[in-house]
Amino acid sequence: MSTAAASAGANEGSARAANPWVIAMVVSLATFMEVLDTTIANVALRYISGGLAVSSDEASWVVTTYLVSNAIVLVASSFIAKRYGRRRFYLICLATFTASSILCGLAWNLESLLLFRMIQGFAGGGMVPISQSILADSFPPSKRGQAFALFGVAVVVAPVVGPTLGGYLSDNFSWHWCFLINGPVGVLAFALIYMLVNEPASLKKEREDMRRKGVRFDIVGFLLVATFLGALELVLDRGQTEDWFGSNFIVVSTMICVAAFLLAIPWLISARNPVVDVRLLASRQFGSCFIVMLATGAILIATTQFIPQVLQENYGYTATWAGMALSPGGLVTMFMMFVAGRLSGRFQPKYMIAIGMAIIGLAMYDLTRLTADANFGFFVWSRIFLGIGLPLIFIPMTSASYDGLRPDQTDQASALINAARNTGGSIGVSIASNVLAHREQWHQSRLVEHVIPSDPAYNQAMQTATQVFVQRGSSSGDAQSQAMGWIWQQVQQQSSFLAYIDVFHVLMLISLAMVPLALILRRIDLGNDDHPKAAH
Repeated sequence: MSTAAASAGANEGSARAANPWVIAMVVSLATFMEVLDTTIANVALRYISGGLAVSSDEASWVVTTYLVSNAIVLVASSFIAKRYGRRRFYLICLATFTASSILCGLAWNLESLLLFRMIQGFAGGGMVPISQSILADSFPPSKRGQAFALFGVAVVVAPVVGPTLGGYLSDNFSWHWCFLINGPVGVLAFALIYMLVNEPASLKKEREDMRRKGVRFDIVGFLLVATFLGALELVLDRGQTEDWFGSNFIVVSTMICVAAFLLAIPWLISARNPVVDVRLLASRQFGSCFIVMLATGAILIATTQFIPQVLQENYGYTATWAGMALSPGGLVTMFMMFVAGRLSGRFQPKYMIAIGMAIIGLAMYDLTRLTADANFGFFVWSRIFLGIGLPLIFIPMTSASYDGLRPDQTDQASALINAARNTGGSIGVSIASNVLAHREQWHQSRLVEHVIPSDPAYNQAMQTATQVFVQRGSSSGDAQSQAMGWIWQQVQQQSSFLAYIDVFHVLMLISLAMVPLALILRRIDLGNDDHPKAAH
């Protein structure tokens, strides 16, 4: 829905029959639930892999499958809502999301879980941008900034709360409850939205105009974009386990990905009503914002998965405590959202985004100081630094990404920026997983080179460890075998630590690479923010 339509809808009051703040809270609740599912399963992956008898790599598809399917639908949600009714589309998405969440909790194997997660992602993809449009209709222009601050808290804090809640449910109940919990929340949100939210007459008129003119959905463009994103995710997810281009599966998937991309560009440029306006992505202003949001999503989702993972695998934390390491960062993010909202009216977005990315880069550098004796506070503070930087990116992105766009381009821009966050998150998880697996093997092969009888350090370690096991009551032969096992365990542990450090180095470089990209953004008029609905 365009900004003009949003203003008209607000004036008509059709969406404001109820208290607008009640609508804002209900819509934010539904959005919080949807965004929560991007990360709630992260700390439960060990439980999922054990319960379904699959590897940890396969279990990670539970996260990436949701993100990719979510991003695919985001690009089409604007047109579907306008053509077939925003309220109807939103309620269908919410009902499908709730039902598929329950099915995820009842999944009997990995294949069924991935299928239901895909459906869940498709349904959730339509909820976030439509929620923004509902808020735009529910509030007059002078109050929309406050409404979108509340909405922004839901979008940014939910991925941080997810691991804490998921950890608690997994430790105390079952990983199934990470999905089943959406059932009662979804039913409540559906009932409230059905009763409180109406569709403005201007949207009904716009829908009738589209129907009369015969405007059709760009199914070809949508399928090409979906094929491109799906094949890209297959390559990134399966590349490491399939030996990359030594595998026919990866070669074919890459060819499909490239072919879909090359066919999509001319089609989307020439189509009468393209599902994606590629001209937006080609512009300096919006294109730069899109790339920065890709990187931000990659860092946010990757760290939200891999910090709890290293805590559980290398430090013996429970899923609950691994998730709680991220909670203080969520509180800081919530506070900083309002601070960033105030600052955004005084400082140029490009400077705030650059500073935010620099802070995130420092947070990632802090994580590269990872050691075997790192305590709980080390991870808490690293997440707090990240929580300071994120709002400095999300809030100014509203003004920066919408600067210079026509009113009829705002829906498309909102969908693309949200899609960038989710697609970036999926790509970030895949890149981090591949870096972790590859570098762990590399470090292990380097460390093993020193586990030889001619190495003085190895001999000293063997003698010391053997004496310790003898003192504990083992025979000389058993003690020597136990000492060798202990040394091998240390090699594996050190390889894992070094590989995680490499992951955080990569994320640090990604964030720092975004600083100059942010600085090339145009200066905007801080006193004329016509596009408040793009809170991300």
